[in-house]
Amino acid sequence: MASLLDSAKEIAREAGALLHKYYERRVTFELKGEFDLVTEADRASEKLVVERLRSRYPTHGIVAEEGGGQSGTSEYRWYVDPLDGTTNFAHGFPMFNVTLAVERSGELIAGAIYDPLRDEMFAAEKGGGAYLNNHRIHVSKAARLQDCLVATGFPSRKRHLSVNVHFYHQLAMATHGVRRGGSAAIDLAYVACGRLEGFWEFGLNPRDMAAGVLLVAEAGGTVSDMDGANHNLRSPHLLADNTAIHSEILGLFAEIFAGKYRVPLPQIG
Repeated sequence: MASLLDSAKEIAREAGALLHKYYERRVTFELKGEFDLVTEADRASEKLVVERLRSRYPTHGIVAEEGGGQSGTSEYRWYVDPLDGTTNFAHGFPMFNVTLAVERSGELIAGAIYDPLRDEMFAAEKGGGAYLNNHRIHVSKAARLQDCLVATGFPSRKRHLSVNVHFYHQLAMATHGVRRGGSAAIDLAYVACGRLEGFWEFGLNPRDMAAGVLLVAEAGGTVSDMDGANHNLRSPHLLADNTAIHSEILGLFAEIFAGKYRVPLPQIG
């Protein structure tokens, strides 16, 4: 596993350096489908990552966002998001990353998330802990939801309706605040290192969250579906937190799923 993790980190760092150059150029974007943005940087980063993985692990499966993957013949499968946070990137908002994770027979065993603007490499392997730039990291010790800072995301209209607005409002009222950074992998990495206490989102793709959920688990956090069910990479929604607030936030989510709101939505007019 160490060699797989080393490969993930090396490739993510190389792809991140490439993205940094494109970012400085402020490349233009185009629409992928009806709502999702894509840039030449996405494609160039994916090409680099997939080529490196194919060279090192020719039999491994690769799931990549822009379609450059391969089915593979072995028990190993890589999940690649060559530019997580494309909308941020396209607008010059400084939060994006490269994320890679690998599973063996369906179990995540290694992953890396690299933020090239901050030169932060988050990495984890199954049973080996989670690290930021080679320093061990742990989730926050905050024990009450009211003392927490949490984050979420809003999927494109193509993938989901605005149900998350209700969760956002209730969590905003129950915590120190809710952040919406636009990069699920970074949000999960921040839960792992204690910058956030929790993160939830609907409709994530496996490549968006694979490395992040492993990071949170290895940093002492808890990952489940938003209704408390066991999470997998095809789940409809995700909750990742510092474990201490898990029961409390699930209780609040259960109320919202049932249409009960502790704080009524504000009336306009």
